[in-house]
Amino acid sequence: MEKTTTTSTTTATVMANERLFLSVFAALLYAFSSFFITVVNKVVLTSYKFPSFQFLGLCQVVFGIILLASGKFLKIISFPGFEWNLPRRIWPLPLVFFLNLLTGLGGTQKLSLPMFTVLRRFSILFTMIAEFWIIGVKASFKIQLCVYLMIIGAVIAGIFDLAFDVMGYTFVLLNDVFTAANGVYTKQKLEARDLGEFGLIYYNSVFICIPTFIITFSCGDITKAMEFPKWSDAWFLLFFTLASLMGFILTFSIIFCTKHNSALTTTVIGVLKNLLITYLGMFIGGDYVFSWANFVGLNVSAAGSVFYTFITFRSKTNSSVIPPCDAEPDKIRSELYHDNSLNASELNDHEKTSSMLK
Repeated sequence: MEKTTTTSTTTATVMANERLFLSVFAALLYAFSSFFITVVNKVVLTSYKFPSFQFLGLCQVVFGIILLASGKFLKIISFPGFEWNLPRRIWPLPLVFFLNLLTGLGGTQKLSLPMFTVLRRFSILFTMIAEFWIIGVKASFKIQLCVYLMIIGAVIAGIFDLAFDVMGYTFVLLNDVFTAANGVYTKQKLEARDLGEFGLIYYNSVFICIPTFIITFSCGDITKAMEFPKWSDAWFLLFFTLASLMGFILTFSIIFCTKHNSALTTTVIGVLKNLLITYLGMFIGGDYVFSWANFVGLNVSAAGSVFYTFITFRSKTNSSVIPPCDAEPDKIRSELYHDNSLNASELNDHEKTSSMLK
């Protein structure tokens, strides 16, 4: 019996370490892709003054469809085929994905990087509220304190903003709402459906491709894009291609990170990335107007982000050990469901192993 318990504990520890590795890797992938796409989007839309963020968003959607369809055709990846009930199964994720894409690109074009970062802090509060109302997950008291600290810092920085753009503020605040909804609904659909990460990305992109094209065409942005004079510039083409490609990579990293972490964790990692962009933007962008009050607000918000990240991953490490196989099945199920990084199939496999060892 002792040998059985030791074996089961070792297996449980290996599974826990694998989940922890996937959690950290998913977070790092999202942090990198989120940082890089913000930089290349800013270069394309601001430095090169590309006239249409809608056209860039359309290219990101089309690139994603082509890459995923090619990967499935070559049998590199797999996801379920089309079914007529698919729109109903993943709704409202395509709509939220579409609105999140356009408002994010619009905010990037209209605002400086430091103020874009400040206003993005509200997405964390919106995510915490959305997780509670949509999927019934309540953040702990420590997590709530960290979130409120970030929001207080953002408010201080925003009040003392020395530049103001109504359209830019509107885009970013709407993007905060859609970012929160996108993360929470992605979590919900991954847990409830069998589409997988690639299936969700592919069908989201397919369903929003035509509406995105219609909006872009009706606004005259396709004509503006085609008449843009720098298509012969090799550097512009490089950045535009990277921006289009990174749209797919970012979408995958968001879903991958949300699958192995909470939606709130995914959002805060994005904000930590924005902190780096904020400080770089102060020196590189050239459009940041310094004031001590604004700078203090940025650092207060940064402190809240760091505290949250520390608490989240420390908690995940401490709670990731699976109970021994001779524990009561109800207790096992209760403790494992408390750690949402373990999916239902892993849980059922663990219970089957427990029964066999007994």
